[in-house]
Amino acid sequence: MSHNSFGHLFRVTTWGESHGPALGCVIDGCPPNIDLTEADLQGALDRRKPGGSRFVTQRREADEAKILSGVFEGKTTGTPISIMIENTDQRSKDYGEIARQFRPGHADYTYFAKYGIRDYRGGGRSSARETAARVAAGGVALKVLQTLFPALKVRAALVQLGIHPINRDQWDWAQVDQNPFFSPDPSSLKLFEEYLDSIRKAGSSIGAVVEVQAEGVPAGWGAPIYGKLDSDLAMNLMSINAVKGVEIGEGFNAATLSGEENADEIRAGQNGEPEFLSNHAGGILGGISTGQTVIARLALKPTSSILTERQSIDITGHEVDIRTKGRHDPCVGIRAVPVAEAMMACTLLDAFLRHRGQTGGGVFKPE
Repeated sequence: MSHNSFGHLFRVTTWGESHGPALGCVIDGCPPNIDLTEADLQGALDRRKPGGSRFVTQRREADEAKILSGVFEGKTTGTPISIMIENTDQRSKDYGEIARQFRPGHADYTYFAKYGIRDYRGGGRSSARETAARVAAGGVALKVLQTLFPALKVRAALVQLGIHPINRDQWDWAQVDQNPFFSPDPSSLKLFEEYLDSIRKAGSSIGAVVEVQAEGVPAGWGAPIYGKLDSDLAMNLMSINAVKGVEIGEGFNAATLSGEENADEIRAGQNGEPEFLSNHAGGILGGISTGQTVIARLALKPTSSILTERQSIDITGHEVDIRTKGRHDPCVGIRAVPVAEAMMACTLLDAFLRHRGQTGGGVFKPE
C-alpha cells in the first residue's frame, strides 16, 4: 500500500513533490453530470497559494488548476478526474547545504529511515506544498455537495495564533476573507499583525489553531464503530502537514464538563424535526451526523524551517548545526484554513456516498 490515497467511494490520490515540475490529484468516484470547471477550483487555490501577504512564504506560484480528464463539455463524466498544478517558482539551490543533513522537526530523518533516499528540495513529498492538490480535490467535492445539498456550507477560520486566541464573541464570518490571517474576529487583527511581525523578523515561527465548520449536513451520515464520521474526519484532518492535534465539538474540554452540561438536549422543533438545545458533540453522535453543524478544530505546530541554528546530525551520524534557508511560512496555520475546508468537504462527500449506498440516502423516520 502506497498510502497516498484517502476516501472510500470518493477516492483521492495526490501526487508530486514541492520542487518537481508539477503536483496534482486523481479523483475516482465523483458522481456524473455535475457542472465543473477549473474556475470552480481556483478560488480556494488562490486562498491557499503562497505569496499572498508578508505573513506567509514569499514563494510565488500561480497555482492554476488544469483539469486533464473526467470532465466533458463542462460536466463530470463519472470517470477519474485528473488535476495538475504546475510548479513554476522552485529555488532548489536553497536546499543544497542540507542534502545530507536532517532538519530538526522535519520529516527528513524519518523519510530517510524508511526509504533510504529522500528528496531534500523543500521537503519533497513531505512539504505542505502537497496540500494544493487536496484543495483542488476539495473544490470538486464541495461542488458536488452544494449541487446535491444547496444549503450545505463549509467554512474555516484561524481561531488562535500562538498563545493568542480570538474573541469568539466577536465572530463574524464576513471578516475571514478580508484579512491575511483568515480571522473571524476583527479585534484580533492588530495583535496578530504585531505578534507575527515580531516572530517573522526574528527568523522564527509559531503555531496556530484552525476551526472548520460544515452547516447544513443532513442527519444520518457516517456509520457505527469503524466507519464513524468523526473518526474519518479526524484522520483526514490529522493527515494535513504540521497538524499535531484534532478535536471534534467540545473536544478535550468535554473532560471538564458534567453530564448535565455536556448532554445536547432535544426538543420538538418545527414539522416534528428535532431541535437540539446545544452542540457540544460537534454535530456527530455515535459516529453519525445529527443534522447540526459539524465542528472540528486542528492544532498546527510551528514551521520547523527557521533561521535560528539548531542541533542535528547528517546521514553518516555526525553532529551538525543547521540554519534553514529558503522561503518559509512564519505560521503555516494561516494557509491551512482552505486545506481544512477541503478535507472537510472530501470527508463529507465520501460519507454521503457511503450512506446512499447502504440506505438509499434517506433519513429513517418512525411512523
